[in-house]
Amino acid sequence: MRHMDAATQTPKDDNVLTEKPRKGATGRGLKRVRSPEKPSKYAVVLHNDNYTPMDFVVFLLQEVFHHPLDRAERIMLSVHNEGLGVAGVYHFEIAEQKAYDSADLAKEHQYPLKITIEELA
Repeated sequence: MRHMDAATQTPKDDNVLTEKPRKGATGRGLKRVRSPEKPSKYAVVLHNDNYTPMDFVVFLLQEVFHHPLDRAERIMLSVHNEGLGVAGVYHFEIAEQKAYDSADLAKEHQYPLKITIEELA
């Protein structure tokens, strides 16, 4: 007698267990298996304007994004010179929260700093 799991066993008249036929794609050996995709990453981008002081952008990068002073200054200079700078790259929910916290802090200090989230390919 062969050992089978309880889900695929059916007793017969002579108490010999046989396998049940499977139905559908799994019966034909065509089970669909999708491998999970890695979650996308999103960049939190700060945009340059003529009103938000450089010191505030450095403060924001240190407080919200936890960058050390030298990295915060480099990102701030990128925002100033190139028009935008990436504050950090995160999963969507975290990027959304960091962007919200940054915008809230800028609004609290009455600065029109523009912050966007962009999906990375």
